[in-house]
Amino acid sequence: MSKLEELINKLCPNGVEFQPLKNKGLFKFYYGKGNRIPEDIGGIYDVYGANGVVSHINEYNCEDVTIIGHIGAVGMVNRCKGKCFVTYNGTIAEVVDKLKVNSQYLYYVLTTLDLPSYKKGSQPFLSVSDFDKISIPVPPLEVQCEIVRILDNFTLLSAELSAELSARQRQYEYYKEILLEKKLSDKVRLGDCLLKVENIKWKQTNDTHLYIDLSSVDREKHRIINTTKINKSNAPSRAQQIVKTNDVLFGGTRPMLKRSCLIEKQYNNEICSTGFCVLRANTDKILPKWIYFMISTNSFYNYVEQNQKGASYPAITDGAIKDYEISLPSLKEQEKMVELLDKFEKYNNDMFEGLPAEIEARKKQYEYYRDKLLTFKELK
Repeated sequence: MSKLEELINKLCPNGVEFQPLKNKGLFKFYYGKGNRIPEDIGGIYDVYGANGVVSHINEYNCEDVTIIGHIGAVGMVNRCKGKCFVTYNGTIAEVVDKLKVNSQYLYYVLTTLDLPSYKKGSQPFLSVSDFDKISIPVPPLEVQCEIVRILDNFTLLSAELSAELSARQRQYEYYKEILLEKKLSDKVRLGDCLLKVENIKWKQTNDTHLYIDLSSVDREKHRIINTTKINKSNAPSRAQQIVKTNDVLFGGTRPMLKRSCLIEKQYNNEICSTGFCVLRANTDKILPKWIYFMISTNSFYNYVEQNQKGASYPAITDGAIKDYEISLPSLKEQEKMVELLDKFEKYNNDMFEGLPAEIEARKKQYEYYRDKLLTFKELK
């Protein structure tokens, strides 16, 4: 028998009391302060809106509270164990009698409630009075504390996995930048290392092709994940460029979304959108993967950001992309570094397939046990 089961059998074997959240002797619900998000002035206190921390200032209006979004991210639940400032977009839930209710327990209970179902009107809004309609189980404090201990351990494990994922990504990016940004040789214009790309003549063919649109490329894995079949009767006007194995695609439309990939064998002689700049390596000078890695660097994206045009729908021209200057060491040196970067990328991709799945599994496990732990028989 677990410690929690022992406590329940000892302290509340016949069920627990359910208390309304409008019980002002136990709980206090009130709106945050001010309609505008305070300007960040480098303060020490977190400022919470509806969806989490939005700023930091040297002022606070509450301490040890749960924050529930009532405008915008309606029903989003956040927790601050210290001092913080909450804007009007957040409802503050505070425990009044901490000898009867654990603040972290209240937070966990609130995350189980279907709060968005209480929103109303054309402008979704969760009012303080909506919480008056809700009652929650309030077992003895010892039981609450044991539940909190169990759920905190689940939460900590998920946080550690997420932190590891983020750290590994930063590590990969750091070493990639070191390898590619150091001065390996004199700079050359990217366009001077490329071969010409041809367009399809739709009027002269009855063939069906796979079409690679901008949305076909996964922005995280940098691979083609879906295509559509087209022919001359249904081809979009942007379906023009014939791609070859090992071509590098870079999305010049909204370029800071970082859509890039290497064309795999199964897409040889297929068609891509003119929204892509097709970079076909002259293999007497440069390896396709050298191009692929070179256009993933911070330097390249700084260049892109400076040279894109348009505010609402920014784009960079093929000519501007090809004017970007890259380091071009010998083919032998390129091969060595590409081999190393391939290993880095494979390790990174394997990790990004494994860890998110583990995090998601832990999240489902946590939600299952949270709901189970917080389900009580009501004392009659």
